Amino acid sequence: MAKNIFQDILKGKIVFVGIGNTLRSDDGLGPAIIERLKNHTAAVCIDAGSAPENHSGKIIKEKPDTVILIDAAHLGLETGQYRILKNEEIANSGFTTHNISPKLFIEYLQSRIKADIYLLAIQPENISFGEELSEPVKKAVGEVSRLIIEATKEKPKTYHQDTKAQKH
Repeated sequence: MAKNIFQDILKGKIVFVGIGNTLRSDDGLGPAIIERLKNHTAAVCIDAGSAPENHSGKIIKEKPDTVILIDAAHLGLETGQYRILKNEEIANSGFTTHNISPKLFIEYLQSRIKADIYLLAIQPENISFGEELSEPVKKAVGEVSRLIIEATKEKPKTYHQDTKAQKH
């Protein structure tokens, strides 16, 4: 079985931020993933819509160790393909459809918290008006959601019984 791509980056307290407009087809993939993650992970899940900057206070207040922004981005890939980007990769990641660039938003967060911040960028097919995700993006949403849930499952707690002999 292939290694889960999220396993090595999801550390400590985790905040997922879904970015996108659910009325613009594939642009709604961020909120769609957040909806799937709710109640299936101990991580904080925020549907930021198309204005993630309006949720920066909540993200900062959580004092996370890891922040994953989830957004549609034009990466020049096949529809539904995705990449996890960090730092300089984000500046070269193509454009999104939102008021603030992911790079500026991440720089702002980094000035306020000491978290590792990533952009999970998924290649959209269509961002025109409509409420349905394209089939390749629906598939990617399902796959990414499953991988995140798998990677954020709480480790089973092990209880050690005191093995010292009891006096009778």
